[in-house]
Amino acid sequence: MALVTFTSPEYRDKTVYAVAGSHTQTLLKLALENKIPINFQCEDGECGSCLVKVSSIDKKIQRMGGPLTEKEKTVLKQLGKISGDQLETMIVDDLPSEWRLACQMIVRDEDIRVEY
Repeated sequence: MALVTFTSPEYRDKTVYAVAGSHTQTLLKLALENKIPINFQCEDGECGSCLVKVSSIDKKIQRMGGPLTEKEKTVLKQLGKISGDQLETMIVDDLPSEWRLACQMIVRDEDIRVEY
């Protein structure tokens, strides 16, 4: 089981349990189930309104969710959060992106902080 801490300058931090590896439990779904007010519109990875910054609480492990989806890659590049060169480096070196779309990121078995 993973602990996910949602943090925002406008709201109190809230830590919730997530069932890791379900392959259906996105950050957005987890947030909505726990009444965490993350912005979202399309819920399909097209608009970028659910952009979040994710970091690992355990500094030894830097996985931070499943790999970027193709939709995330496109939207993050459009939003200027990731460049083509950074994307290539992440793919080659198997590095996570700190910027994710809450509607696309699947929670893994790791404790993370999500800034929204």
